[in-house]
This record gives sequence, structure tokens and C-alpha cells, in this order.
Amino acid sequence: MFQNLSPGALGIRCDWVAGLDLARQAGYAGADLQIGEAYRIAEERGVDAVRALFTERGLRMGGWGLPVNWRGPSAQFYEQLGRLPALAALAAELGCHRVTTGCPPGSDEFDRHRFVAMAIPRLRLIGEILAEHGHRLGIEFIGPRTSRNRRQYGWIYSMDGMLTLAAAVGTGNIGLLFDVWHWYTCRSTLDDVRHLTADDVVYVHINDAPAGIDPLDQIDLVRCLPGETGVIPNVELLRILRDLGYDGPVTIEPFSQSLKDLAERDPLAAARQARASLDPIWRAAGLA
Repeated sequence: MFQNLSPGALGIRCDWVAGLDLARQAGYAGADLQIGEAYRIAEERGVDAVRALFTERGLRMGGWGLPVNWRGPSAQFYEQLGRLPALAALAAELGCHRVTTGCPPGSDEFDRHRFVAMAIPRLRLIGEILAEHGHRLGIEFIGPRTSRNRRQYGWIYSMDGMLTLAAAVGTGNIGLLFDVWHWYTCRSTLDDVRHLTADDVVYVHINDAPAGIDPLDQIDLVRCLPGETGVIPNVELLRILRDLGYDGPVTIEPFSQSLKDLAERDPLAAARQARASLDPIWRAAGLA
């Protein structure tokens, strides 16, 4: 595992290359690939120019966001899907094989039957393209009850539910974007995580939760830095993931207003503060 910076997850607003500079300056081991910008640079200056952005800074590549809205209108979906093979080929040439996307926990338009009828064939098309280039897709489930209660129809909101969807898709390269917040807020257990395999976990988000609030009543986007409250057992979770054989990025995603305020004044200080919050957990989990 390695500590990975995603500036937007910390409330830092900057372009991609500036974010890579922040990762280096703040002491992160990796940073994400922004596939659209990487493709533009590769077209203009060659693939080696993209690769050099990481190697010159001593950074590993974390993951890249799926550039296909698989829940969107049909015309949009197929247009974006048509561009995916070229982007996937570039990412494969760069050696960045972790792809991420998310899944809302519900909808005001589609019940779960229509959702499944839409999701499985579309994700199968995406999964097949990614598999041709050796990529794995991690889908983030959204755990808080407060998020899905706002919707008329409920979809998937748990780790097991998302893995069941991945199995139904059947391409063999779809697993989890495992966010400890969503694990906690849907009341999963440490034993649930122990039953995963390394292939089930594609990418990891880490954070903490406000104290004194039942997991079912937590509000998404109101979180804490890792270790800030100790509500989420991050040390145990990282140990389990290590023992499973997970060796990918761990990205801090706290949605902390105080950190966001700092990021607006001093992005580097915000990046350093976030990493400093993770360091004691990292050491306690035996990862340092």
C-alpha cells in the first residue's frame, strides 16, 4: 500500500500537474492519473512525457477515474464508451491499471429492477474494454442511510451488494472502491472485510467520522481526517487490507471544512496536514 494524493478529495483546487507537485512536496508516495489531460499531453508530446511527470517527482500512479457516465442517457453513454478504448490503452502503456467510479444508493426515477437492467449490460461493456487492457474497475458504494433516504427508490449501498453486482456483470475485473466511511456507515464489520480477497479491492479511501453520532445517522460529506476521532477503526482496517494482499493506493478523503478552508489559503499546508493525520495510523498498522 502507498499513501496517495487526490487534491480534490482534500478541497484543493488546482490543475493536474500542480497536484503532482503538491504530492511530491507533501511527501506522498503516489498521485492519481488524470486520464483526459494525460491523453492530451501524450498526443502532443508522447507517452514518455506523461510518464516523466511521475518519475521526475518520484511518484507512483494511483488510479484514474472512469470517463464514462454509465448511468447517463444512452447517447452520452455510448459516445463516451467509444472513447474508452484509446484512453484505456494509454493507461495500460503507462502501467496504471486501477480505474474508479461510483454508484449512487438510489434514484427518484429508477427502481432497483430498472437499475439492474441498465447497470449490468453497461458495466459489462465497460468491464470488457478495460479487461482487454489489463485494468480493474473499482465501484464505490454509498453507505449512509441519510443518503439513500432522500431517494424514492433504493439501490445498492453496501459492500456485499456491490460485490454481488460485480459478480452479475461477470467480466471478472470489477471490485470495490473501498471507502472506510461507507463501510462504517452501512454497519459492515471487520469480519466482512476479512472475507474479501485482494482482487475484490481496487482502490481505498480513508477518513474518520464525527463522534457521538450513530452510523446510520451520519451525513455524507461531513467527515473527519483519519484518526481525528478514532470512530472508524482505521488501523485494524489497514492491517486487514495488508494481510489480504492489497498493495494499491490509500487516498485521504475527509470532506473536512476546516481542511478545505486551509486548502483555500495554503494548498501545500493542507496536503501536509492530511498526510500527517494518516502517518500515525500507517505506523500502527505496520506499513511504515
